[in-house]
Order: sequence, then C-alpha cells, then structure tokens
Amino acid sequence: MKNLFRNAGADIPASIVVFLVALPLCLGVAVASDAAPVTGIIAGIVGGIVIGALSGSQLSVSGPAAGLTAIVAGAIGKLDSYSIFLLSVVLAGVIQLIFGFVKAGIIGEFIPNSVIKGMLAAIGIILILKQLPHFVGYDANPEGDEAFLQPDNSNTFSAILNSFQYISSGAIIIALIATAILLMYESKAIKKQRIFQLIPGPLIVVLSGIACNQFFASSAPHLALSGDHLVKLDVFDAPSAFVASLPHPDFSGLANSQVWLTALTLAIVASLETLLSIEAIDKIDPEKRISPSNRELKAQGVGNIVAGLLGGLPVTSVIVRSSANVSAGAKSKLSAIMHGVLLLLSVLFFADYLNLIPKASLAAILIFTGYKLAKVGLFTEHYRKGWDQFLPFVITVVAILLTDLLIGIIIGMFVGMFFVLRSNFKSAIFFIKDERRYLIRFRKEVSFLNKGLMKNIIESIPNNTSVLIDATKSEFIDRDVVDMVNDFIVNAETRAIRVYIKFNQTASKTFFKTNNRTIA
Repeated sequence: MKNLFRNAGADIPASIVVFLVALPLCLGVAVASDAAPVTGIIAGIVGGIVIGALSGSQLSVSGPAAGLTAIVAGAIGKLDSYSIFLLSVVLAGVIQLIFGFVKAGIIGEFIPNSVIKGMLAAIGIILILKQLPHFVGYDANPEGDEAFLQPDNSNTFSAILNSFQYISSGAIIIALIATAILLMYESKAIKKQRIFQLIPGPLIVVLSGIACNQFFASSAPHLALSGDHLVKLDVFDAPSAFVASLPHPDFSGLANSQVWLTALTLAIVASLETLLSIEAIDKIDPEKRISPSNRELKAQGVGNIVAGLLGGLPVTSVIVRSSANVSAGAKSKLSAIMHGVLLLLSVLFFADYLNLIPKASLAAILIFTGYKLAKVGLFTEHYRKGWDQFLPFVITVVAILLTDLLIGIIIGMFVGMFFVLRSNFKSAIFFIKDERRYLIRFRKEVSFLNKGLMKNIIESIPNNTSVLIDATKSEFIDRDVVDMVNDFIVNAETRAIRVYIKFNQTASKTFFKTNNRTIA
C-alpha cells in the first residue's frame, strides 16, 4: 500500500485529467451502445478501481470501449433484455479469465511495432477529427464514437463539414481559451514552476470553461452554452438511489445459445483490444516498463465479471484514456484507481456541478492529446526507417481512419506480418557472386517460405562455375530446402559446377549429400 502512494504527487493530478477525459467518453460509449448513460459510468468505475488494482500495467486505464459499441448495440437488440445481455458480460469475463490462465496473452507479442505505432497515430488523428465538431459547438454525435461511418449515414469528414453550419461562437471562444491554456502549460517557463506541476492543465481548462460559460449566461446570453453543449450526467438524490438504479444480470438466459455467442465475441474482441492497448502504452511509457499480458487478461476477466454483476457495459484497456494518463504525467496504477474513485464520487455527489462542463473544453483536451499521439515527426521517423516500416504504419493509420479501430488493426496486422515474413524471407539466405564463384550462405533459420528464393538462386547459377554452400550458422533448415540443395548437388557435375559445402557438426552434415563432392 505504501508503494502505491509513492508517486501520489504525480498520480493524483493525472487521475483528475483522466477522469475529465473518461467521464464524457463513458457517457458517449453508453449512448452509442444504445444503453442507459449510467451503465457507461459503472463500467468506468469498475475499469478504474477493480482492473486498476489487479492489473500489472502501471499506466493502462480501462473502461467502456468505443470498439465494442457495435457489438454491444447489436447484442442488446438480439437478446430479450439488457439484463440477459449483462449475463453475456459476466460470461465474457469468465472466458477472459480462462484466456489468462492458458497464457493466451502471448498473442500480443507477435504484433509488429509499426502497427502499434500506427494505431497510436490513428487514435490521435481520430481524436482530432472526431472532436473538431465539438470544438466549434456541434454536439450531435456522442464523444465515444470512433467509427468512420456514423449511424445517420454520415462519416467523419462529412460530420466535420456539416459542423461548420452549426458553429457556436461561445463554444469556439471557450475552446480557444482552453487551447491557449494547454499550449501555455507546454512552455518551459510554466513547467519549471512547482505549482503548475501540481495543478494539471486540463483541470484549469475545465474550470475556466465553466467560469466562461457562467459569465456568458449572465452577461452575454447569446454566447451561453446549454443542453447538448454540456456534459449530461444522471443526478441521484442519494447513494441509495444510485444503487437502486443498477440493473442486474438475468441468469435464466444461461440456456440461450445467443448469450454464449455474444459472450465469446465480447471476450475475444475485448482481449485483443486490451492486448493491443497495453502494447501501445508500454511503447510510450517513459520508464519503458513491460506489462504482463496474461495477468492483464485475468484482471480484465475479473473486471467484466464485476461490471456485468453491477449492470455496467463490458470493459477493456482503452488507448485514449491510457494515452491521456501518460500525457498527464502519471507514474503508477494509482492514477487509474483514483480516476475510478472520482467517477464514483462524481455520480454520487457532484453530478450537478459536472453538468456545467462545456463539451468544447473537453474537446480541446482530447484534440491536444491527439496531437501528441500523431505528431508529424512520427511519420517522418517511420519513413526514414524504410518502406517495410513505413507502409505497415501508414496502412494501419488509413485503415483505422476509414473503418474502425478493430478492423483497421486487423488490416494493419496482416500488412505488418506480410512485411515481417518478407523481410525474414529475404534475409534467411545470403547470395553473392564474385566473377565465376558463388556463395550461398544460410542464416540461423531457413523455413519452407524460402523455397522459392532458393530455387531462383540455383537457377541463376551458370555452368562452369564453383559454388560454396555455407551452412555453419544454421540451426534449422527446412527439409524441402535441403532436398532442393541435394538435387542441385547431384546434378552439378552435368553442368560442370564444382560444389563446396561448409557445415556445422550437428544437423547439416547428415542432411546434405557429400559423396564425390569436395567438402570445405
């Protein structure tokens, strides 16, 4: 417990930032999922307190995820009631626990780095694009919606263009003031001041937004924001009223096959999104810590069991909240836990005050977070690394922008794996020519994927030459490649090709034909 509060000076201010970011997202994801707003808050509370306490990740923040909205909305529509859907959430948590115990978290280790960086950049761009309408005062779409295509048949870009027909001068003024504050907080002079290290910029942004809007209401009513332009949180007279409002799972649906199918779908998608998220957050962790993936799956499983029992939406590790956590200077999991506590306190005691927050202020915070994730330097860095890094990175970004987070990541993973295999394919066999002498050198492992390359190399060797086949570095050579080399050795004499073979004293000597051949 003592170690938990060791970095409280950094974690508690960061938790306030994450809370301010998470609150509208929890509400937005609930609305986009066709669920009651309070269900998103419950999921955020569980993601912060329960998963935050159990997780091995120090900076990851969990809660309701936009990537699950389509699945959740569809499942709620297919099942008889929301209570039966909650049973699917509980079962999904049990399945995730099983995933953790069978060590399925290893899947996350096979995701190419360029794809993870592409996901982060895409999330940054999505934050900017999706929050621009809220920045100018157009609040028709919920904050939690990350998909390119909208339910009203519009898309990300058409929504931005449409928003300029509904510009609110008051929202723009509040958002510009918020942006100025955030930029000021980035200056070296401000960073050196101890007081500004204790008071996070986004908190000042929110307070200034409330103050500015209250000033508009009293002195310039035509600029004042109300209704959809402000945060909307259910107000409860007492904690008991909040508890009484919570739905509960209906266990009579255990015999329903659709319940189990929904549970399996939620478990798989939520686990993939979590593994991707913690991989990405580990990449931007200033201390470069590594989160235990199997422990994370277990924590997520427990979290979904608790969320389902309390009436909340399914939870995953969420990249937006986690990125905001890193950006705010969090040092440990205390930040995630405290953000859950703040969500709980807010819904119990401070809903009236939170409903004064202009969405334009929150939009400025998220746009600034998006800018940090998608800096131009990230694109130039991958371009300098070569096409095998740049193309998977860019394709991942574009795919996520034009589809949604999950589909885009899957596309990026396929592209990234193609370039990984292509790179391994090319590097497994080294081939060089020196006048009429040729060198074929096998690297550490030569798989069946290298058959085509080996065939092309053999066919390119002309008659009346000498060839050195060097297998001293190899620990594994696929049998198909060995057979191809042996066929070449057998037929070399008919083409006046003299073959020399170098091998280690383990497998290579028993593989290659050496009779009537010169062995080097």
